[in-house]
Parts: sequence; structure tokens; C-alpha cells
Amino acid sequence: MEYRPLGRTGVQVSPLCLGAMMFGPWGNDDRADVTRIIHRALDAGINFIDTADVYSGGASEEIVGEALAGKRDDVFLATKFFMPMDGKDPNQRGGSRRWIMREVENSLRRLNTDYIDLYQVHRPSPDTDVEETLGALTDLVRQGKVRYIGSSSYPGSQIVEAQWASRERNLERFVTEQPPYSILTRGIEEDVLPTVQRHGMGTLTYSPLAGGWLSGRWRKDSASRPTSSARPSARFDMTQPANQRKLDIVEEPGAGGRMGRGDAHRAWPSRS
Repeated sequence: MEYRPLGRTGVQVSPLCLGAMMFGPWGNDDRADVTRIIHRALDAGINFIDTADVYSGGASEEIVGEALAGKRDDVFLATKFFMPMDGKDPNQRGGSRRWIMREVENSLRRLNTDYIDLYQVHRPSPDTDVEETLGALTDLVRQGKVRYIGSSSYPGSQIVEAQWASRERNLERFVTEQPPYSILTRGIEEDVLPTVQRHGMGTLTYSPLAGGWLSGRWRKDSASRPTSSARPSARFDMTQPANQRKLDIVEEPGAGGRMGRGDAHRAWPSRS
């Protein structure tokens, strides 16, 4: 396995990261099988695993934590916060200091670890000052509970705003950005990739198979439909013109219809 630098952190990570979104009830709920997947990835030289608190309501973090028992220090472990963890409580979500300080403890417990290597904001927030979020994350780094911080699905302008706030307020800065990227989703090429390069950030691309569209599982002549509750039916409604255009791309020779079986194992280049 050849490793590559994670931005300018000095940390070396495998060019493939094991994405854990489908570990648990959203996807594979067989914990023994998932543990075998994780261990096989580690044996192959992958030292990078990414999950999030919201994946299967915390079950993904628990599964990863169990699988890494005795192996924790050999893995660069990333997780995320921001998405709603309680549909009834509006404060169990977002980028506020109040929620971050509470939810990091929940993630540490579920992951069965004393520290998180990369703690990422799952989405930007239009109603929370970036200084609020960065201030709380800075305190977690200084407490030793988090090693590095990152963002996910941030537009170029908000990446720049966060970098500016870190510099002006003497706060920890985002060292990575995690955007979607595939032959169906290439918008980051115009602005996000040049921006993260300019600021020396690592790029962790997600959904390289476009949520399964590029896996070859669904075709125009196929009657099969995804049934997982994690995938809204409208997203895979084959009568929608946008989805028909996706199938046109998938069925182009060499487009990716034989690339794999969905996004359970995702390729995440560590820098753009």
C-alpha cells in the first residue's frame, strides 16, 4: 500500500478510506460480517476509516468501535457531527458549541476511544457563526479529544470564510474538506478543488459511485428498485427525467457500469 499526505498535517493515510455509512440498519446489520470487512480492509493496508454520528443513529460508530478493539492506534479514525440525532429536539443537531460539546462525548463513547483523529462538520450551517463552531472544535483539540478538524460539503466561499476566521481569531483550522465527486457530480472542479488546494487542505471525496447509480445495479431494462429505508424512493424513481439521464451516462461504454457494487466501500483520495 502506498500512502499519501493528508493535506499538510504530516499524517500519512491510505489513498482509499473505508466509508462506514452502510454499516448498521441502513445497510449491513450483520455485525460479525461488518467486522470481517473492516479487518480485511486493515489487513490490506487501509489505515483510514470514516463514519458519522447520524449513520444508522449511532450504530455505525458502535460497530466501528467494536471492530477496532485492540487496533485503535493503527487507524486514522474520522467521524462527523451536525445532522439531527433527535427529530423532536431542535438542539440535538447543528454546529453550536452546546451541541458539539455534548455530541463529541457520545461519539467517543460509541467509538470506544479517547480521541477522534478527524472530527468533521457534516454540513455548513446558514444560521450559526463559523466562529462558534470553530471555537468549540478548537477547545476539543486543546483538550486532546480531537486531533484535527474538517468540513464536509462546504462551498468554496464558506471554505475561505472558515480559513479566514481561523487565522483572524487564532482558532484551529479545517485541514480537510469532504465533497461528493463522481462522473455524475463534478461541480467541485470549478471552485472547491482549487480552493482547498490554495489553502493546503486534504480532499476526501465521497460517493464515487453516485449513491449506487454507477455500480451497474440499475439499468433501463431492469425492474429492480432499491428498497433500503436509507435511500428515499424519489431519489431512485426511474420515471424522473434526471434519473433517466443518469442511466444514459451509466450505459455509455466504459462509463462505470462495471465499477463495483454501490458505495459501501468508497474511494477517498486524501488530497486533490
